Amino acid sequence: MTEKQILYTLYSIEKEERRREFNDKLALYNTGEKVHEKQMIFHRCAKRNRWVFGGNRSGKTECGAVEAVWWARGIHPYRQNRKDVAGWVVSLSYEVQRDVAQSKFLSYVNPDWIEDIVMQSGKKASAQYGIIDYILIKNVFGGTSKISFKSCDQGREKFQGTSLDFVWFDEEPPKDIYDECRMRVIDRLGEIWGTMTPLKGLTWVYDEIYLNSAQDEEVWHEHVEWADNPFLDSEEISNLSGHMDEETLSSRRYGRFSEAEGIVYKEFDPSAHVIAPFDVPFEWQDNISIDPGLNNPLACLFFAVDYDGNVFVVAESYMAGKDIDWHADAIHKLAYDLGWHRDSRGRLRALIDSAADQRTLASQRSVSELFYDRGIVVNTKVDKNLFSGIAKVKSYFAEGKLKIFSCCVNLIRELKSYWWSKGDRPLKKDDHALDALRYYIASRPQSAKAPDVALSVIQKDKQKLANALSRKRIV
Repeated sequence: MTEKQILYTLYSIEKEERRREFNDKLALYNTGEKVHEKQMIFHRCAKRNRWVFGGNRSGKTECGAVEAVWWARGIHPYRQNRKDVAGWVVSLSYEVQRDVAQSKFLSYVNPDWIEDIVMQSGKKASAQYGIIDYILIKNVFGGTSKISFKSCDQGREKFQGTSLDFVWFDEEPPKDIYDECRMRVIDRLGEIWGTMTPLKGLTWVYDEIYLNSAQDEEVWHEHVEWADNPFLDSEEISNLSGHMDEETLSSRRYGRFSEAEGIVYKEFDPSAHVIAPFDVPFEWQDNISIDPGLNNPLACLFFAVDYDGNVFVVAESYMAGKDIDWHADAIHKLAYDLGWHRDSRGRLRALIDSAADQRTLASQRSVSELFYDRGIVVNTKVDKNLFSGIAKVKSYFAEGKLKIFSCCVNLIRELKSYWWSKGDRPLKKDDHALDALRYYIASRPQSAKAPDVALSVIQKDKQKLANALSRKRIV
């Protein structure tokens, strides 16, 4: 090699090093003037099973890729980092892997961090154009992380046997592969995250992740839409939206689950209507509403109304297969914990479905009478008109006048899963808490009357704090 060639080579190396130094995509991720807040919420979340439901180009795959690189390098800013990380990146097919997850992952990896690449097809010198089997990444703790790329069309058997620190699903996997991958992270107390656009309707992801039907405390999800991505042009968003029908727009832009009949309470937005619990002023306490059930769940909701007419669902009791004694005790305990008002004889008062007045051959006394014997006086004169009741609930959500404490997990789950059927009626399934909600809203709650007497300084501070807390949203 001539001296001129040596100098040129050294110059090229120096130039490439400067380019990497000033164009480290990972170092620049969400650090400029524009920050994708939903991506950062995902990264900060401490749950071990996190999912981002987002439309196309919403930034969901981007945050999934960055999460994987952070783990591989041992530089996660919000996790206890590990040495010698083992992880899987799972795509629907090898072609999708190459074009999406693999491409995003490589875009955040500095070539100096790569110890080796093993290819399924193509050349490792130009790995972005081939299909990677696994890649070895230098970990800052001195170890080596092995990140393997898997395809769902390999079948469940190819997902067996390995202990892992993480699995990243880019798009929705089959249920059997998801279950197999969950077993892979148990030994190392690893994590799972998924980034997907829900295009397949109400699949297992809808039940197990979105509704969290098992109430797994480690399951978490977030919706991301085009407007959440600060790097998308607003005019481009408008143009794209104008060329899609409502159903396509719901999934492609907003990342919502949908089917032909549609969800009943489209107005319900957990980020706006679900709030952190706070100490409700005694004056706000309004009523209790019960949808009775023995084999089916009995749902009981506690309601408060502030001076502006805003309704708060502050607590719930929800259980199936229990007798009246059990339910009455549970309601009394909940009322005691809340400091709930009672009448002069120490009894609770509640609304209940008029069916509670009926007597059966199996019982000489009605449900209403049984509750009365146990210190709960129920009023069965409730408006049960289904469609007008739904319309009123929808209007409360649309006007922002209905807030639900995050502890009411069953009501929140039912709101998410309440769908119209083909007969223009809601599917009669998982609607017990919803019925209790509808009975109450149909009773046209009035705003709490402001006290006539002047409030003390302490009372004013208490009211201001309660109002501030009522506006606090769950993150």
